[in-house]
Amino acid sequence: MAQHGKKYLEALKLIDENKLYEPQEAVSLLKKINYVKFDPTVEVHMKLGVDPRHADQMVRGVAMLPAGTGKEVKVLVFAQGEKANEAEAAGADFVGLDDLIKQIEADWLGFDVAIATPDVMGKVGRLGKKLGPRGLMPSPKAGTITFDLARTIQDVKAGRVEFKVDKTALLHIPTGKISFSEEALMANLTSVVDAVVRARPSGSKGTYIKSVVLSSTMSPSVRLDVAAATALKP
Repeated sequence: MAQHGKKYLEALKLIDENKLYEPQEAVSLLKKINYVKFDPTVEVHMKLGVDPRHADQMVRGVAMLPAGTGKEVKVLVFAQGEKANEAEAAGADFVGLDDLIKQIEADWLGFDVAIATPDVMGKVGRLGKKLGPRGLMPSPKAGTITFDLARTIQDVKAGRVEFKVDKTALLHIPTGKISFSEEALMANLTSVVDAVVRARPSGSKGTYIKSVVLSSTMSPSVRLDVAAATALKP
């Protein structure tokens, strides 16, 4: 069993393990218990009452973080002709097709988000085994297969995050940096929870969101009151 350091244990003492915190209270507490010298990422973790093995219970979507992610997002675009020029003008970091496919097949993955126009997916599709397991494969459901490159690139750069439930029915979604103000973190948290609520699949029965937990890199977790969290509206 992993042994935690003195600072972690001191931070843990400030959390009431038997309490479900209001979202605003949880954000304040998370900033208070931060003890690392770098700027850690804040994440929300949700346990869902779905079975991802069934297609009609798969949860996947996107959320816009009003305050951004706090990190520079490297965007790769698979496109050709005028659409390639549009992607470059919109600020994409890498634009191309055959050349990029060859680099990725050679294990290069120096980007955070991949976008593709529908007309090139016949070629891009062969990268599924490389990009799929890493969550980098362009997808219609994630809005990353599109001809509307300028807006999509702008959204991704501004704070657009994708989420997809894992095999254990858990979601892990970044919601900014601990250095953000409480107001900014609350705005991002609200947007994320709202997006997950709206992504409820048709096959979901009973309790959809079972638990909501907030944490930052290396910090103890703070459990939120699910009703209060899901009541948040942008």
